[in-house]
Amino acid sequence: MPELPEVETIVRSLAPRLKGQRILNAEFRCARVLLGDAEEAAARLAGARIGEVRRHGKFIVIELSGGASLLIHLGMTGKLLLDTAAEPGRHTHAIFTLDGGSLLYDDIRQFGRIEVAEGLPRRAAALGPDPLEIGGQEFLARLGSRGSRIKPLLLNQTFLRGLGNIYCDEALFRARIHPRAIASSLSRERGLRLLKAIVETLEESIASRGSSVSDYVDADGQRGSFQLRHRVYQKGGEPCVECGTPIRRILVAQRGTHFCPRCQRS
Repeated sequence: MPELPEVETIVRSLAPRLKGQRILNAEFRCARVLLGDAEEAAARLAGARIGEVRRHGKFIVIELSGGASLLIHLGMTGKLLLDTAAEPGRHTHAIFTLDGGSLLYDDIRQFGRIEVAEGLPRRAAALGPDPLEIGGQEFLARLGSRGSRIKPLLLNQTFLRGLGNIYCDEALFRARIHPRAIASSLSRERGLRLLKAIVETLEESIASRGSSVSDYVDADGQRGSFQLRHRVYQKGGEPCVECGTPIRRILVAQRGTHFCPRCQRS
């Protein structure tokens, strides 16, 4: 699933090229990925001019003239592609025709969602703070009030928005924290170290245009390269880059989790 760095990469590539363009037509080919009626959504989009394009957690928010927004969540395998990078195919479920080209939404598994809404819908507005924006004191306060294990807490989008399996594993390794550690038990020092690790991991991945573990490509159809710098994610059985101990794969809250049992003892 595209996580914060992948969505941020897509937004940064789309924003300067979409802003100011007018949507001439919207065609929805799959009812499953669209929240709402296709004809009504197409009618609301037709003629709208695109304003800011931004990220909200894992959502891509395309602001439109008139106050509406086009919200896109890529799910597991969703892609937003400019027509310079791809042509419509069997997995193209939405086509937005602009006065300067087209924007395609492709999704093999159809777990992504598209919605035309006024402002942010409740499911997006209810998300927690952005990990790249939250301050240290707020992060510590949120940690201290939670008695859950740290890995599933970081995956909880109402705690922080945008993190997924890849960057939770990588940040916890960098912070030397066991994925089953209890959040409220972390000291102030370890809590701040975790936030620093999260921010550094995300920023480094954004600089590498994200992680292309499977399907992810940016709006130009280009793969990211941060997967080449993963230290633990999907490295089960391989030696730890820090100590040589084999990386372990366990289940934490039913999610595959990778960590070093020596570097991340507690």
